[in-house]
Amino acid sequence: MLIILVLVAFAAGPGLELPGWATALTFALQVVHCLPRARRLRGWWTLAAQAVLFPCAALPGFLSGSVLLIVPGRVRWALFATVFLAAGLISTGDVYEHANAVGNTISQGLVIFALTRLDEVRAELHATRGELAALSVATERARLSRELETTVGSALAEIVRRAGLRDPDGIVALARETAGQVRRDGPERPTPSAATGLTPRMMLPIMLVVHLVYLVVAALFVLRAAPPAPLLAGYLILLVLVVGLQCHHSLPRPPGSRPRLLVLTLPAQVVLACLPMFVPGPPYPQLVGLAAGALLVCLPGRVAWPLATVLLAAVPVTLAARGTGPHEVLASTVDTAVLAVIFYGIAVTVGLVHQVREVRGQLAAIAVARERTRIARDIHDLLGYGISAIALKAELARTTPSPGRSLDEIAGIARRSLADLRAIPGDSTVISLDEELRSAREVLLDAGMTPCLDVRHGAVPPRVDELLATVLREAVTNVLRHGRAGVCVIESDRQGDTVRLRVANNVGTPPPERRGAGSGIGNLAARMSAEGGELTVDTDGDRFELTVYQPLDAP
Repeated sequence: MLIILVLVAFAAGPGLELPGWATALTFALQVVHCLPRARRLRGWWTLAAQAVLFPCAALPGFLSGSVLLIVPGRVRWALFATVFLAAGLISTGDVYEHANAVGNTISQGLVIFALTRLDEVRAELHATRGELAALSVATERARLSRELETTVGSALAEIVRRAGLRDPDGIVALARETAGQVRRDGPERPTPSAATGLTPRMMLPIMLVVHLVYLVVAALFVLRAAPPAPLLAGYLILLVLVVGLQCHHSLPRPPGSRPRLLVLTLPAQVVLACLPMFVPGPPYPQLVGLAAGALLVCLPGRVAWPLATVLLAAVPVTLAARGTGPHEVLASTVDTAVLAVIFYGIAVTVGLVHQVREVRGQLAAIAVARERTRIARDIHDLLGYGISAIALKAELARTTPSPGRSLDEIAGIARRSLADLRAIPGDSTVISLDEELRSAREVLLDAGMTPCLDVRHGAVPPRVDELLATVLREAVTNVLRHGRAGVCVIESDRQGDTVRLRVANNVGTPPPERRGAGSGIGNLAARMSAEGGELTVDTDGDRFELTVYQPLDAP
């Protein structure tokens, strides 16, 4: 496991010294704090034990990391600062030693926190992706509910009012306007991004601080060595360039994307990182670790691992060729490999969190898009019929000497449509095939048509019943909208395990869906297909016929 390798490397240090008892206990407590299976044992008592061991263990980075992992809220950052300042104060030696102690405490603590906590966040984001989708759908439902109430709902309420005022002309105008709104798809709106807690606020600062601390400590190390001025300037420039390129290569990006100018920046980092091993004076191979980490981050695994291995293997070979002692060769090689693991681990962990966050957002967007489609379909299916019936009855009321009954029926239809409208943003409303058959008969008679019903489908499962009711409502809506006086045939029967529903009008015009406008028939065909059924529309001159075959065992 990556975190264990990092903890071992931190505990051994660059000198590869055997740990004392305090270091061993601190290491064991840190494993408890970091490993998922042992994490339930961590708490204030383990943190207090690490604090007691702090002066003796020489592992201040472990305590700073544990503080970030265990202490909640902003207090942890104050305690984190206290730990790294204390590490600097108890350190002995020159300015570099104090700065190195502070820098190691900061960087090691952040690395431990990043590799442990960000991995936890990634798991949390993965586990809660469904919650985000549900929350996004609920937010979209609330928004659409307000929008529908403002547009269609207010129009239906006005129709009820005008029916009470006996104003059929106003009802006709409102019904036509409302029918246009019902047939239009709702406006596309971007899915609001949901906050994801720790990840977006902290992953980039952690990465940048770790890189910055390494740059400062490495620069102090070079200054302490006091090389000649030209060589010092060259080292400092190399440090800035290599660390800057490492940041460029490690920034999180969408899956499949690569850092800009990678074909130039990655070879440049490798070359610059290797230069300090060949300049006059003591070789400095640590920058090779950053370059190896960049290879692992930026290239496919089958290419990156062999290249990174060759690059790291060049460190002991080069050091040995330059006469470096065996112990120093081993220590420098391990130190370089640890740096590669650290910078690779941070970049990969942050990148994975970013990817999970992106996927989580995409799943929420898909859920919202499906909800928008469902609501648009339900608006068309449930309200189109009612609005067409209102328009038809209002037209009749204008030519009837005593329109009171028609206007009362209009008010009733508008109230039912308003109830359907307010139910749409919630779960899908349930309609019944038997109720739709009775309603279709009444509205066709009011329209001056002759309904001819032959219903022999028998009992069907509720899911199939609702689906056929929706189809019947849309078919009758098309007949009302485009037909003229004549016969409308509605028949149903059973053919084995399949129900057949047929609606035919012998005098009419093809529905607009056949001429490229609207979406009702197309939406129904797609819905039937998704449920394992089949919908066909046949037009021949003035004849319009819709036929549905739906299996009883719909998925």
